[in-house]
Amino acid sequence: MNQTALRNKIRQATHQEEHQAVTQLLHSNPLSGATRETILQESRELVTQCRADKTSSGILDAFLLEFGLSNAEGVALMCLAEALLRVPDALTADRLIAEKIQAGNWNSHRSNSKSLFVNASTWGLMLTGQLVSLDSEITDNTDNWVRRLTASAGEPVIRAAVMQAMKMMGGQYVLGRNIKEGLKRGAKQNDISTRFSFDMLGEGARTDADARNYLTAYASAIDSIGQGESSPEPSKEPSKEPSREPSKEHDVNNANGISVKLSALHPRYYFAQNDLVMKELLPRIKQLCVQAAKYNIGLSIDAEEAYRLDISMDIFEALAKDSDLDGWQGLGFVLQAYQKRAPDTAKWLIGLARETGRRLMVRLVKGAYWDAEIKHAQELGLASYPVFTRKANTDLCYQHCAGILLDAQDAVYPQFATHNAYTATMILNIAGDREFEFQRLHGMGHILYDNLKLSISKTANPKTATIPVRVYAPIGNHSDLLPYLVRRLLENGANSSFVNRFLDEQTPVEELLEDNRKQVNSCFPYQHKGIPVPPEMFRAVGEERMNAHGIDLDSILESEQLLDQVAKTPQLLSQPIIDGVALDKALDPSYSPSDQTQLIGHSARVSDGDILTALESAHQAYPAWNGVGHGARATILEKVADLMERDFGKLIGVISLEGGRTVNDGISEVREAIDFCRYYAVQAKSFRGLIGRGVFFCVSPWNFPLAITVGQIAAALAAGNTVLAKPAAQTPAIAAYAVRLFHEAGVPGQALQLLLGSGAQIGNLVLTDSRIAGVSFTGSTGTAQHINQQLALRSGAPIPFIAETGGQNCMVVDSSALPEQVVDDVIMSAFQSAGQRCSALRVLFIQSDIADNVLHMLKGAMASLNVGDPRLLRSDLGPVIDSGAQKELQAHIDRMHREAKLIAKVELDKSCTNGSFIAPHAFEIDSLDLLTEEVFGPILHVVRFDSDKLGEVIEQINNTGFGLTLGVHSRIQAFAQKVFSNTIAGNTYINRNMVGAVVGVNPFGGRGLSGTGPKAGGPNYMQRFSQADIPVTEGRSFDVPIDESKTGYGATVSSAHQALKCWRSHSIDSRLIILQQVTTDPMWLQQIDAIAREKLANPIELPGPTGEDNQLSVQGRGVVTLIVIQQDLFTDAEKQIASALLCGCSVIVTADRCHQAGLQSLQDKYAEAGLPRNLLQVAPLDNLGSLILDDQVEGVMANSLNANSSSLRQVMAKRTGSIIPLIEWPQRDEDYSYHWLLWFLSERTRTENLVARGGNTKLFNLEE
Repeated sequence: MNQTALRNKIRQATHQEEHQAVTQLLHSNPLSGATRETILQESRELVTQCRADKTSSGILDAFLLEFGLSNAEGVALMCLAEALLRVPDALTADRLIAEKIQAGNWNSHRSNSKSLFVNASTWGLMLTGQLVSLDSEITDNTDNWVRRLTASAGEPVIRAAVMQAMKMMGGQYVLGRNIKEGLKRGAKQNDISTRFSFDMLGEGARTDADARNYLTAYASAIDSIGQGESSPEPSKEPSKEPSREPSKEHDVNNANGISVKLSALHPRYYFAQNDLVMKELLPRIKQLCVQAAKYNIGLSIDAEEAYRLDISMDIFEALAKDSDLDGWQGLGFVLQAYQKRAPDTAKWLIGLARETGRRLMVRLVKGAYWDAEIKHAQELGLASYPVFTRKANTDLCYQHCAGILLDAQDAVYPQFATHNAYTATMILNIAGDREFEFQRLHGMGHILYDNLKLSISKTANPKTATIPVRVYAPIGNHSDLLPYLVRRLLENGANSSFVNRFLDEQTPVEELLEDNRKQVNSCFPYQHKGIPVPPEMFRAVGEERMNAHGIDLDSILESEQLLDQVAKTPQLLSQPIIDGVALDKALDPSYSPSDQTQLIGHSARVSDGDILTALESAHQAYPAWNGVGHGARATILEKVADLMERDFGKLIGVISLEGGRTVNDGISEVREAIDFCRYYAVQAKSFRGLIGRGVFFCVSPWNFPLAITVGQIAAALAAGNTVLAKPAAQTPAIAAYAVRLFHEAGVPGQALQLLLGSGAQIGNLVLTDSRIAGVSFTGSTGTAQHINQQLALRSGAPIPFIAETGGQNCMVVDSSALPEQVVDDVIMSAFQSAGQRCSALRVLFIQSDIADNVLHMLKGAMASLNVGDPRLLRSDLGPVIDSGAQKELQAHIDRMHREAKLIAKVELDKSCTNGSFIAPHAFEIDSLDLLTEEVFGPILHVVRFDSDKLGEVIEQINNTGFGLTLGVHSRIQAFAQKVFSNTIAGNTYINRNMVGAVVGVNPFGGRGLSGTGPKAGGPNYMQRFSQADIPVTEGRSFDVPIDESKTGYGATVSSAHQALKCWRSHSIDSRLIILQQVTTDPMWLQQIDAIAREKLANPIELPGPTGEDNQLSVQGRGVVTLIVIQQDLFTDAEKQIASALLCGCSVIVTADRCHQAGLQSLQDKYAEAGLPRNLLQVAPLDNLGSLILDDQVEGVMANSLNANSSSLRQVMAKRTGSIIPLIEWPQRDEDYSYHWLLWFLSERTRTENLVARGGNTKLFNLEE
């Protein structure tokens, strides 16, 4: 197979089905039974020999043995090691140490280890710098001693002690702070034959300045390495006499070398930036190669994430074919055996070597990014994983690749990196007398290789009596060690890892080492049963739906196919669709937001008559559609999802052309729309006792023109409603496309109508019409309040109004956060989609201690952003939606230039001249108070805060009244929990970006001014589109006078609000204990008790990608007012009060005089039962107006079911605060269901990146 065909095969195999890949390996890689038995026995003997060697065990070996990743203490120490050395301020460091120490069960580890470092006496070593004897109270009761020590010795002492311990751990991994120190220390700690491959510590560059600094550091390192070698000029010909014994004369294979991460040399090292990478990164790495060739030392391109493999091969091929590097045999490639494409990549490298007359160095590793690869594929919805899910499969691939490399002695110099006795023994058995070297990490594996050398030295064959072992040695400051350290510990600390159990005498050697082929065959199919492929990740946890498939934009094959479809998007024709027929109306031209001189299509508008026709038709169609049944409707929604997957590329083309969204944004939006259909289909199948309400009016925005439109329509239809869909005027074409797909899937034309036109025209006719049974809206807070006011004018009963509105979304970052991750997440959260996401970051609160460093990095990262045509892969963000939005945003920028400090801005090139582009900006402001409204675009505001002023930050955030999304970056769980608990955001994201909510994983919706709930894409959303399937009873008269002029009840509301903090901390059990002492209807309470325990007691654990924890919790919506008029029954008021209290609300009862005495008595009984003071209060009915208009009141209860409550709702709609519901009394006890209790509840989603607080231990410890 030629190189081009082989390269194409590698690309096609990126996400090959694992069972197929392993089957191919088993067929093409047979070792005889006798050889396998020899390998197994020799490896077991080697481990036994190592365990008997009492002189070689180091700190790391002891640490991994005692503190694996399956216990809280191990995770706590991982987190300390990862974070502590870069925390600049004492207060945060102390909090971090205290939390991790308090969390551990240290007593369980006392005296278990043979290492003094790990035992309890280590604390004496850390505190004094020397070994001291500890009395029995300390060693016998370690838990209490550790905690008392933390409390009594003083925080600075403990801080210094733990810092010293972490530095000791770091010293085991880092060979030196610079190359010269590393060379000196390496020679001292190893025998004279040891060679090194040095690695400059640090993660990928975030800025061009970072990249240039790395380039300088690498260049300096090469000089130091080269000057330490006495090397002749490189030979023009590769060695033709392979021998495993090191050559007496110096050649490149016997010299020290260097490993280079390409991500360190360029901040945009991605396939999407291919042209830029080849223009800027390639010359940088070539410069280093020329320099290495001058000294005749090896330079290996280090392996990184799987999505970078293809572009790294482009760069490597260019280097191999560069005539300026002719004659140099030190060019190296690191090959990851856990990638399914590794065997073909090995063959490609061999072909490249022969084509260019080189002998390439190829280092074979197993791979260090396994958990990240699993998560990345799940998040993107890829067909499968680029890596194997079972370690045994990786080991098999490693063996196969080793054979390929050893068979090509003319083309490659194999370098086998392993710390596994079985793997090392396998290499020796299959290599024979062929030339290769082993490699190990500095600080690891020395016991293994010392004993391996000892065993080999006893053999009779002098040609095999020695083996070269190269040490991979990190160089740099300890503060740069941390990500590397954690990657090594995670890679080697898992329970399934050989390294973790290598010296554990409690693990029998027979259990530790098994025949690899036997291990592979022990699981059929050959994939980890606990790690489903991404399309099946929801089904694997019991949700009968497929994960929407994604497109891999790092694949040249997939991206070129998609971009070709996007480029061929035809002219757009958008017409209203009434009863399934597109109306032939006068057409208006539409222009691209990317280039407002480019005509992209035409659109038509409805007339008033069309609107009324559509409304009546939908009204008439409701009984039949509702009667179809939930199962049939679910099947249709699943068909809609399949059709959207069929038209994936075409939908992205329309989104990009009409909405100005990038291709990457388009992929995530189409996937979200598909997920909505499948998720609501699953929900519909489980519905019992609920039916539709009638005609729903669904109003969707332009920023997610497909996903939100489809989500609203799908939920309404699934519940049994018919729909009038009204998309934004700027994006009619994508809405029309979606509606046509619904009709194609089987939704009757009468059941789904598409109205195109102005919001004012359509809304004025529809909102006050009695045939409308509910409204779903996403848009601005002001528009939502206007709709609420119009709905209040309707006579009769209220209808559901589901609104998701704006936000003043903040992120709070303390000094324990990882700066690189903060910058990545800020860039994505603030600027993706040109900042036109409801969830986008608007205000970054950053602790002063790290602000300068992080903001400097942010400025550099912003400089590398590309703003341009959204249909081009290289564009990071496109235009804002239109010239009106552009002008508003530019006015704000002009204001900020006057009133704030500019941190950074992105320069626009001339290609943006004709579009509605806004350059991303970041400004520093003194306080959030400077912002009076949401700025809906790519503009970030930054506020510094001192570590002891977190309370003031929280107060500023809460004072906005908004509660949509919130981000937190901290390695201190208590910090994140404090921010979460004391703010009201509907969606909180911890140690990750705060955009991109996934259906069923991060249900989305706000609180306060940001929305009414329930959350879209969550388990309670469709409830609001439904009603109980019971006969409608005749409503009683409801007439309550409301005096809006009375004031003076603010203190009452404030005291009720304050009481909530205490009440929310009470468990459902403790609340029920109080209610049981007061409630006079035990049968009714038993019914409510069952609902509460099932639905309210604990957060719902939601599915999601590995390494992430997603929870949906419900809590009381806040202070609610209960109206009790003269004709109301006291027993009904009792139940309503109990229901609100049980849900976590505080209640202010405004009652007629005839009920005052009874309610006061009830209040006293609750107080005697232990209800917190002020949680239940009684007020005169004539103070109702004052209470309703108070912004801290979050709901109104009344016995107004089926009555005309318009006058009450009109007063409620006058509020300047959040939109609140009128919660109407059920007339039968059986109607006190979860469906009704939801009105008292508010939902919150909490999403946490678990890797940030100690690694993805759940995945590493997953058992089959």
